[in-house]
Amino acid sequence: VQLVESGGGSVQPGGSLRLSCAASGFTFGTYHMSWHRQAPGKERELVAYITSSGVTTNYADSVKGRFTISRDNAKNTVYLQMNSLKPEDTAVYYCRASTRFWGQGTLVTVSE
Repeated sequence: VQLVESGGGSVQPGGSLRLSCAASGFTFGTYHMSWHRQAPGKERELVAYITSSGVTTNYADSVKGRFTISRDNAKNTVYLQMNSLKPEDTAVYYCRASTRFWGQGTLVTVSE
């Protein structure tokens, strides 16, 4: 099983990034997927969630209206589009398959 995140980097406040998480080794289309983040000195928190079909999504209040989670089951990939980024969005972002598998994380830094 592998979950490989990509797309992180450094961006100025107000900028955008699109994270990708490529999955392999399990039946991706049957798993609910989520993005989590962990800022320095803080606990890991749920950012966004999407059901296996992609019909239902949910977001942390802190990112509602700015972040969008989506998935392409044909490509075994889940995405996180992040717009209007703020310095407090700085964190390592992880994707997760249901409650079972974690990716290794990708760093997002938002600063001037």
